Amino acid sequence: MNPSPVGVILAQIGTPEAPTANAVRTYLHRFLSDRRIIDYPPLLWQPLLRGVILRVRPRRSAKLYSSIWHKDGSPLLLHSLAQREGLQKRLGSQYQVELGLAYSEPGMEQAMSVLEAAGVRRIVVVPLFPQYSSTTTASVYDAASFAALGRSSATGSVSKRFVPALRFIDSYYDEPGYISAMKNHLLRQLSRMKAEPDYVLLSFHGIPRRYAETGDPYPKQCMETARLLAKAMHWEPGRWQVSFQSRFGREEWLGPSTEEVLKGLAARGIRRPLIFSPGLVTDCLETLHELAVEGREHFASGGGEPRELLTAPCLNDSEEWLLFLAQMVTDNAQGWLAAESPPVHS
Repeated sequence: MNPSPVGVILAQIGTPEAPTANAVRTYLHRFLSDRRIIDYPPLLWQPLLRGVILRVRPRRSAKLYSSIWHKDGSPLLLHSLAQREGLQKRLGSQYQVELGLAYSEPGMEQAMSVLEAAGVRRIVVVPLFPQYSSTTTASVYDAASFAALGRSSATGSVSKRFVPALRFIDSYYDEPGYISAMKNHLLRQLSRMKAEPDYVLLSFHGIPRRYAETGDPYPKQCMETARLLAKAMHWEPGRWQVSFQSRFGREEWLGPSTEEVLKGLAARGIRRPLIFSPGLVTDCLETLHELAVEGREHFASGGGEPRELLTAPCLNDSEEWLLFLAQMVTDNAQGWLAAESPPVHS
């Protein structure tokens, strides 16, 4: 009898099922109701969410999603599925890889059910977030734990008896394999460009400053990722910087903001900047529209030529990235396989 494989769940936040106001509203309601994301008291937050935000924002966001949507679906979902397929190929038959999204389908419950139906009793959860944040990593930890336990929340009723063993992969913001994957990816992108950029902007997704001040290590990890990447790329001081994007609401967020930095680049004599997101490993609305489309508008508003703003895609299913993920999984699955793990397939 063959031993059951080790389960692997690639964990992502999620995406609307369609570029429509109704689909975006459903997604945002789940996403913005999680107190990992917005930690205001529900009695204060829910009336604002349901009475104002979910009445106005879905229609506007749906237009943005429509501009980046592929004929086969959401870019984030398609790239995530390609990552799942690529990782499965490299890990081989001793592992079974599923995709689990925290706020949309295929959900974490579905991933867990598929693995359990295949006889999987041990699961490695891989958050696709190199830097830890309570708004991302902890959110998928919650979703995976509740799915494994058969509960909808910490106080919800129990829907199953058996709970598989879980191992959560820690943040990997400074892992040499991750830095090397980004370096090789960027060198490949630069080799395809007609001219070298004269500045590099590393844009990370933002969080409220209050979250960092109360214990979230995210900004420190972002800065260390940026430092290590700049060192690997041999970027000179003064030729690159970090910024934070995707602000929401009136609360103070991490800075400087990507928007304001882009608006000020031309005045500093920068003509051909490159923008890249080291904290987002899968292309989505934040990279395909916020940076590639809105970013050019911000650069132009400060006097820059929009066509000169260069953008690098996320790692997506690049070879070096998938090999690094495969190595992390096998490292974290030590002792769970009947025999020594086979070499990672290239």
